[in-house]
Amino acid sequence: MAVSSTFSGAKLERLLINSCSSPSASSLRACSLSHQQMKAFSKPNRGRKALAQRTGGVRCEVAQSDAINEGEKLDPSKASALSALEQLKTSAADRYTKERSSIVVIGLSVHTAPVEMREKLAIPEAEWPRAIAELCGLNHIEEAAVLSTCNRMEIYVVALSQHRGVKEVTEWMSKTSGIPVSEICEHRFLLYNKDATQHIFEVSAGLDSLVLGEGQILAQVKQVVKVGQSVVGFGRNISGLFKHAITVGKRVRTETNIAAGAVSVSSAAVELALMKLPESSHATARMLVIGAGKMGKLVIKHLVAKGCTKMVVVNRSEEKVAAIREEMQGVEIIYRPLTDMLACSAEADVVFTSTASETPLFLKEHVKDLPPVSSEVGGLRLFVDISVPRNVGSCVSDVEGARLYNVDDLKEVVAANKEDRLRKAMEAQAIIAEESKQFEAWRDSLETVPTIKKLRAYAERIRVAELEKCLSKMGEDIPKKTRRAVDDLSRGIVNKLLHGPMQHLRCDGSDDRTLSETLENMHALNRMFGLESDISLFEQKIRAKVEQSQK
Repeated sequence: MAVSSTFSGAKLERLLINSCSSPSASSLRACSLSHQQMKAFSKPNRGRKALAQRTGGVRCEVAQSDAINEGEKLDPSKASALSALEQLKTSAADRYTKERSSIVVIGLSVHTAPVEMREKLAIPEAEWPRAIAELCGLNHIEEAAVLSTCNRMEIYVVALSQHRGVKEVTEWMSKTSGIPVSEICEHRFLLYNKDATQHIFEVSAGLDSLVLGEGQILAQVKQVVKVGQSVVGFGRNISGLFKHAITVGKRVRTETNIAAGAVSVSSAAVELALMKLPESSHATARMLVIGAGKMGKLVIKHLVAKGCTKMVVVNRSEEKVAAIREEMQGVEIIYRPLTDMLACSAEADVVFTSTASETPLFLKEHVKDLPPVSSEVGGLRLFVDISVPRNVGSCVSDVEGARLYNVDDLKEVVAANKEDRLRKAMEAQAIIAEESKQFEAWRDSLETVPTIKKLRAYAERIRVAELEKCLSKMGEDIPKKTRRAVDDLSRGIVNKLLHGPMQHLRCDGSDDRTLSETLENMHALNRMFGLESDISLFEQKIRAKVEQSQK
């Protein structure tokens, strides 16, 4: 990928021309940057491979620096490249070299956007790798992940620049969905770094779901990691973030039990019915659902979720029942017309009613002549009415052998469970705060990785140079065994000398004190061995983008 547009075309040219206005010798040398070298910066798209090949434009090689220090003569092209480099060090490039990349979330959810928009933005799981590759192909995006469900479409990225990264991702979303950028901006939400971390942890824990604590979202977060593991753009930061989110989701559910208790009328209806039945009869109780509309379908789903594999559904037409049967594979759903309602009720232990009828379907005279139910299911026929207006008259509760529960009874169960979940959500926030702190500490500890690599490379260059001097003095007829022994000796000395500094550069991020000391050690080693080079980070990012684009 080309260099950031900050340095492209006329902007870079103006930057260098302005620098040349200074009468200093260094500034005059910088102006010797050739037209060809400047083009290496200014071609945003077609210069991908060229950028990797042109070493004159953005290079910061220690060998070149050493050559200057030793007073060696450089050819004019190398001299001009180094002069240009000095200018870049003091230019707007500093923004990319001194700032750490940001974790950013660009998202739309059920809380911020209508379903029509979410449908257009949704990305099927099979397309996630392609989406990640395209996102990482954007100028300011290093890593990416996609979390696309029925309730949310969220893109997580590691961006070189927050503003430019958000702009590029939003434009990409507009291009892939056909939704204007202005409309996406109206409904999107943006979160950065610690806020982004807290958000994905809350999502994984079920705190951002419509049903507080629901478990499906954790499985979806796991799937993001499973799919992303084989994708290049699913890098260290994003991968670490999502894996930590899975840990948080599991911990919240284990320590708070937030998913316990029904929080919808349909789930409460099933939960209440099973509470009233002997536990031994849950698998054998005969279930009847009257009405196959939205609420009836939810009742059927919750029954299946609780292990019910056979039920009778009474409805005006068979079409809706057939659709439900198609969706619920492996469950025996028997259709009966509305005219068979009383006959079916006579064979049922539990009757759920959820129709739009404005008059009661069951009154006392309809229920009193029904045959009694088995003592194995408690000897009572349960009527669970979730309809408004009610499908079962209150007089049914006067019939011996029958028990009636209506929406008001269920609302009490739901309200109690919701209150309990809210209490547990507060407990979950404490867990999330603790885990967020640990993740940020882990991410901070990654800052030492470049220093570790540079220190090893520095020591290796010295080792190889001194080894060559030693071997040359020993003559050309040195036995291979001796050569190998000397090489092993030099490696052993270097490794032992580096062991102490390396130990002080490694940190598990478990406490602030250790992390703080580690970062102080990193800065000290950078100063002592001259490892600091602002442009090197910029160069590493550029190289990473180029290598990524060529794969």
